Amino acid sequence: MLSRIAKTPLVIPSGVEINLNGSNVKVKGPLGQLEYTFNDTVIIAKEDNSIVLSVKEETKFAKALSGTVKAVMNNMVIGVTKGFEKKLTIIGVGYRAQAQGTNLNLTLGFSHPVVYTAPEGIKIETPSQTEILVKGTNKEVVGQVAADIRAYRPVEPYKGKGVRYADEVVIIKETKKK
Repeated sequence: MLSRIAKTPLVIPSGVEINLNGSNVKVKGPLGQLEYTFNDTVIIAKEDNSIVLSVKEETKFAKALSGTVKAVMNNMVIGVTKGFEKKLTIIGVGYRAQAQGTNLNLTLGFSHPVVYTAPEGIKIETPSQTEILVKGTNKEVVGQVAADIRAYRPVEPYKGKGVRYADEVVIIKETKKK
């Protein structure tokens, strides 16, 4: 018995090559290559132009893990074909960002500038001084890099100053009254 997500086969688009070696999966596409080792509770098989999942033993853990494996493999295929992107916005007087190679220089109201070095496979762009684009093939790493940059100056609830995701909704609190 598989989860609802894992029951449907994962169709491999043209231009993507998937190599299976037991529970180790390598996905190669136009934007790069990703590799991941899954738990061996889920059996991954290649049939024609799709990936089919099955479980070794019928347990609740195996059923839940089968859906996770399918979702992660789908993200790997999307990552090597289209890639992932997170957009951050900086709000505050004097707050700005500037990309220089693999480094991101942030001025966030501290007495010193903050320099963030991007990990391998991640590209950081700054279309303007108050916008940051984090791009890459691995969804997990793109999200973690965006969260790390946001953590330097999270959004403050009274004026809304700080680093936020572009689609984040911040509810501004009312100040104290005398």
